[in-house]
Amino acid sequence: MSLFLGKIHYWLFNKIVWFENLEEVIIDLAKEEGLDTESLKKVIVGKYGERTPNLPLEEMIDTSNIHGWLQGKIHSAEGRMAAWTTELLKNGDEVKAKLEDIYIKQGIKAAEELRENGGAIETAPDIFNAINDYILDGMPCDRVNEVVESDENKVSWVRTLCVHKDIWDQEQGDVNFFYHLRSLWVKSFVSKVNEEFEYLEENESMTIRRK
Repeated sequence: MSLFLGKIHYWLFNKIVWFENLEEVIIDLAKEEGLDTESLKKVIVGKYGERTPNLPLEEMIDTSNIHGWLQGKIHSAEGRMAAWTTELLKNGDEVKAKLEDIYIKQGIKAAEELRENGGAIETAPDIFNAINDYILDGMPCDRVNEVVESDENKVSWVRTLCVHKDIWDQEQGDVNFFYHLRSLWVKSFVSKVNEEFEYLEENESMTIRRK
């Protein structure tokens, strides 16, 4: 069965699993905040499906519809995250800072793990590619991000479309807050993975550059 799968499928699947692990951290915060997580989980899973089982990809994926299976898993993971985040935000403004702290710490954690595993992160393109090993932005064919400048000291790119708004709208959530959280993750990841670089963001334009 694995003969039907290529590196890009495993790469995308690993990003989904990472995002689902972040979801578990968000659920832990929901418990700390006193939310009825068992009841909420039934509703959220009923809408978006369960997390991916802890099994090898080749044992789960529908090889007759690889693209559709992976796309479905992305939608499921993003839907659950939007739902949990939106429910948490109903607890007041204080929870915003807690969510921000989670994303910052997760960015640092990812960078530390990458460095411990011997990842060579010496240039701006190295960092850009490393970020995209974690961040979910739809399917590769969606071409969400377009690189407009790239050399060893700087990578700049623009967001050509938003693949998240419909999901957040469905939960009556704020997709801009999602982008804010993700920006904090990227900023902390970049500064930790190579302190010679920084991450800057303005509207739909993002840059990694050497300081």
